[in-house]
Amino acid sequence: MNPLAQHLNEQIRANNPHVVEMLSPFGRRLFFPKGILSQSAEAKEKAFRFNATIGIALEKGEAMHLACIQDMLKGLRPDDVFPYAPAAGKPALRDKWREKQLAESPSLQDKQIGRPIATNALTHGLTLVGDLFVEEGDTVLLPDKFWGNYRLILEVRKQARIVTYPFYSASGGFDVQGLEKGIEEQATGGKKLIVLLNFPNNPTGYSITCEEAEAICRVLIEAARKGARLVVVLDEAYYGLFYADNLFRESLLGMLANQDERLLVVKLDGATKEEFVWGFRVGFLTFGLGGQGDLGAVYEALEKKTMGAIRGSISNSPHLSQTLVLKALESSEFRSQQAEKFALLEARARKVMQVLENPKYAEAWTVYPFNAGYFMCLAIKGVEGETLRKHLLDAYGVGLIATGGNDVRVAFSCIEEEDVEELFELIYRGVMDLKS
Repeated sequence: MNPLAQHLNEQIRANNPHVVEMLSPFGRRLFFPKGILSQSAEAKEKAFRFNATIGIALEKGEAMHLACIQDMLKGLRPDDVFPYAPAAGKPALRDKWREKQLAESPSLQDKQIGRPIATNALTHGLTLVGDLFVEEGDTVLLPDKFWGNYRLILEVRKQARIVTYPFYSASGGFDVQGLEKGIEEQATGGKKLIVLLNFPNNPTGYSITCEEAEAICRVLIEAARKGARLVVVLDEAYYGLFYADNLFRESLLGMLANQDERLLVVKLDGATKEEFVWGFRVGFLTFGLGGQGDLGAVYEALEKKTMGAIRGSISNSPHLSQTLVLKALESSEFRSQQAEKFALLEARARKVMQVLENPKYAEAWTVYPFNAGYFMCLAIKGVEGETLRKHLLDAYGVGLIATGGNDVRVAFSCIEEEDVEELFELIYRGVMDLKS
């Protein structure tokens, strides 16, 4: 093992030995090399005469560029666009995103958490979690309604074993007891367990209530205190898109960070949905853990390992995207414009709720509870979801996602409010066509 990796492992072990046991073999081997990037960073601070380190081209003191590209980027400095961004992300953006996290989750204010690390959006963040913590044969605990890409990232790439519990309880809320039972069965003997929580949820469009949030955190903290080593991954890609008054509107990180040395939390969020910049691919990974040691030293070591994983795969995330997201966060109009779009999506969601109250639809499907995000799901009666999906495309030109069995996912986020009623009428016709 490289001495730099050994040093990071010992730095973690000295302050929280449980975290070393949570790392995958690859995670233990990871380090950030003292090579070109670190030498260039040092030169950037001290080379006041000439800096001949980093592999970019300069012209008249700024990044060399083509005018035909720069002309499309009026108002942006070439040095904020064309050079490589640091492996962990643009420092000003990382700090601004942290400010945003603290403002939106007051429970984080008095918690010691890591500095957000920029990722190439949420999928890359999940891949980094897999690199750091998931090895062949590990168990990932998920509710039975989950984003299909989890399977590709964790089961196919990392060869983990996905175990599920019911997403919905008998009362229609989140099945906290199912989560608790899953942890009890899969984290026996103090072994590592990866628990992945996604709220607002894709595909269901369900987000937890305040009571459910407290119950989830109680289950996780108690399990850790009883000896389970838990890596809790919070996929919060749709954060902020809440359409009911009783929902928990903070990150679970605030309630889980600093609670127990066996509880490591990884929060994944980003600008993708929150700022409506899907193609920018700007996300963030933030660590939260507990223990009596120097948490700052553990966060520093985990950050360097994460930077090593980034350096050894994509090198760094796009600089231009990070600059544009930072400019948006700094804009005095950001919050008002964001709220305007959130309200538009909420109006669509409420229109869906209203339309689905039509009693005739009861013969065609059951509606899964939803209150947030981009999506909602239907359990089709007597017809497989894939059969319905194909029929709707061929007969009515309507596209849905079949998520397995009789379930279909409807993305109301891309349907104008005035078109919602027609959409569900066509889905109803399609079901009745097949049933007859």
